[in-house]
Amino acid sequence: MSSSSAFYLPVSSDPIRLLQISDPHLFAEPNGTLLDINTYASFQQVVKEIQGGAFPYEAILATGDLVQDGKPQSYQRFCETVKVLQKPVFWTTGNHDYQPNMYKVLATYPEQIIPHKHIYLGDHWQLLLLDSQVYGVPHGELSQVQLDWLNEKLATTTNRYTMIALHHHLISTQSAWLDQHNLRNTQALMDILTAYNAKQTAQGSPYQVKAIMYGHIHQEVATYLNDILVLATPSTAVQFKPHSNQFALDSTQPGWRELSLFADGRILTQVKRITEREFFPNQLSQGY
Repeated sequence: MSSSSAFYLPVSSDPIRLLQISDPHLFAEPNGTLLDINTYASFQQVVKEIQGGAFPYEAILATGDLVQDGKPQSYQRFCETVKVLQKPVFWTTGNHDYQPNMYKVLATYPEQIIPHKHIYLGDHWQLLLLDSQVYGVPHGELSQVQLDWLNEKLATTTNRYTMIALHHHLISTQSAWLDQHNLRNTQALMDILTAYNAKQTAQGSPYQVKAIMYGHIHQEVATYLNDILVLATPSTAVQFKPHSNQFALDSTQPGWRELSLFADGRILTQVKRITEREFFPNQLSQGY
């Protein structure tokens, strides 16, 4: 983990409000394109419409694939773009990220971009960020170190509701080409979470793991797994077409997710998409 200590976000409001952004896939060059979409332009548009919105968020969660090419200049572009939002940014790693450059560049913005992976959100919630990257391949897996860290943090913080965030997806998208790039040890993760929740229930505690969030699949998902809310958020760039066994792109627009976390453990959330511009990928693309 980048930091063994926890970061405390002092929020007194109920609910606590967060934004999730995912999969910008930025390039070093400002005119870089992914499947004919200028990812820098689409990311800038997402940020612009977040700024113009009425949602009073306290922090931003970025769930990986911040860049496409792994270059320092691409991470610099991400940092400079989110800087205008003037809120803390928590982040985790995607399969396209190059961690040496990622850590080095993001660390140059210490006032805003927070390296900690254990976040106390006000008085009732915590966020645990997991690294599911297996370098050099698209699929994900949580190392034993990550699983042990998760187990430890849950065992030592039993008086908060918990939200988990990582990059790779847990639940099938019903798309064969995409599901081969999933989190390979989902069961190991869920064994930890369900055992923790069962123990909390047996002790009469309401403080349980409430949600798991990820990106990676470039589409919106909101469902339940073992009574835990599972959320996937669209990319700020290209969208993948749901329920398509062969590689296919969607014409839905770039987006982000808004979340409200209540002191009683409830979560209200919705996906927002840009409306002031339109970005369309090359529908004839066979992959990337």
